[in-house]
Amino acid sequence: MIDKLLAYLIDNGFLKEDQIKNLPPQVLADVIQLESELVKLNLVKPLDILKAKSAVLGVPYLNLANKNIPAEVLHQIPEDAVLHYKILPVQKNGNELTIGMVNPEDVEASEALKFIAIKNNFIPKVHVISDSDFDAISKQYRNLGREVTSALEELEEELVSGGRSGAGANLEKVEQITAEAPITKVVAVILRHAVEGKASDIHIEPLGNETRVRFRLDGTLHSSIVLPQEVHNAIISRIKVLSNLKIDETRVPQDGRFHTKIGSSKIDFRVSTLPTAFGEKIALRILDPTVGVGTFADLGLIGRNMEIYEKSIKNPYGIVLITGPTGSGKSTTLYTTLNFLNKEGVNIITLEDPVEYYIPGVNQSQIHPEIGFTFASGLRSILRQDPNIIMVGEIRDKETAGLATHAALTGHLVFSTLHTNDSLGIIPRLVDMEIDPFLIPSTLVAGMAQRLIKKMCKECSKPIPLPEKFSKIINDTLKDMPEVEHQKYGLKKPWHLFEAPGCAACGFKGTKGRVGIFEIFEVTPSLEKIILGSAISETAIAEEARRQGMITMKQDGIIKALTGLVSIEEVLRVVEE
Repeated sequence: MIDKLLAYLIDNGFLKEDQIKNLPPQVLADVIQLESELVKLNLVKPLDILKAKSAVLGVPYLNLANKNIPAEVLHQIPEDAVLHYKILPVQKNGNELTIGMVNPEDVEASEALKFIAIKNNFIPKVHVISDSDFDAISKQYRNLGREVTSALEELEEELVSGGRSGAGANLEKVEQITAEAPITKVVAVILRHAVEGKASDIHIEPLGNETRVRFRLDGTLHSSIVLPQEVHNAIISRIKVLSNLKIDETRVPQDGRFHTKIGSSKIDFRVSTLPTAFGEKIALRILDPTVGVGTFADLGLIGRNMEIYEKSIKNPYGIVLITGPTGSGKSTTLYTTLNFLNKEGVNIITLEDPVEYYIPGVNQSQIHPEIGFTFASGLRSILRQDPNIIMVGEIRDKETAGLATHAALTGHLVFSTLHTNDSLGIIPRLVDMEIDPFLIPSTLVAGMAQRLIKKMCKECSKPIPLPEKFSKIINDTLKDMPEVEHQKYGLKKPWHLFEAPGCAACGFKGTKGRVGIFEIFEVTPSLEKIILGSAISETAIAEEARRQGMITMKQDGIIKALTGLVSIEEVLRVVEE
């Protein structure tokens, strides 16, 4: 088996013959150890080994990277059999069950699978899977699915013992069930696994005949578990109780928040409900106030962007605006900025919705629109608190925009966020919010836009020659950038890109964490003339930004790709979106 596997990898160009000469004998004696060692040394990608095993064994392969298996499928085969024989149930279609096997040639495992199939009345369709995928998926037996299923079994027992069953009974007893231990446990388990898994959001979605729970990890949604439709209303009601929302109001969206202790940390959750065709959908944003605030370098600010931003925030007064879509890291940038400026002799006051991180020494205030404490009314009040620096979470309306502008005119340094597509859209947006153009040059210091992008795993990334398909894109993007900027970022031809095949450190995804890409402009005398002209043209603003030497988000992303921080594919995906 091992000889055939190595021969296939060499014959198909995945591996060079001299690369295996120095491998230890014990590695060459075991398929699993060989697979692990080849991946660890970045000699072969996990998927290439999987294809090779498939070809040698004559069994189709399955790539299970980042895949979550529904609990009801996992339970088709007992956990002890799964772990002992390294077999995994993957998908059920009628009485056919797709099976992933690490060693399809293992006679003992094959016989055990036949016995289980007859006993549980399914037809197995065997595929070969990698050992790393098996390890990742088998953990699901011991985590979310196992705990939730246990809680659901408790709930079913209580319903049956009470003489009721079915969806109707659940609907009738929503308020009672909500207060009972099983549903409380289901919700607690979901919240805990999301926090421990470093998720930023939880989505609980009714799909007609089932309820899907998804976690957002590093900006991407992943299905975590599928629950019976009958418990959906009880779960939604439990979260509404925690958030102090109206349980009986299901026709209009509601917003709320709550906090709970998970481990030793107090975690805040921002809750939003939305009526859909199959019931209410809930989204929870996870806010961990104990997470430390990093540095500008941690955010991804480099070179000119770092220089201009640090220069802008050291002004004694004026407005610095950060723009980007929801989830682009604007709040994190603001907190990092406040932490940088937080000194003994400075009075910093914030208005936030909600307070996401706590910074010692900063006066942080959370708005409450339901009682009339809005960004606008709060801004009026905090101006009487003798602040040096003000942070307004978001400029949402004309009144807040006007008050922020006047605060900057009267000697305060103001930070806030806007929603625009890029940094150049900040000035037209302020004019649209009825800020007089003659006030903008005297108040606006700088405008910055940002997006978040997945970082390449440092452990398994390696340089590769520049592919032809990316050569023109990179040349066209960087051709207008001055040579001095190339030197500043350490860019030297011939350029190289990087790839990360995946390893144990990143869960074989090739990415780990996220970093920002940025663009920033300053308000200069030349830009002032454009703003005070008869018609504000975004084209003219863009030309002035280029004259300043502005590094665009696309350029910033490509610089990071050429230095191995991110992948070029990820840059183009995020920028083009």
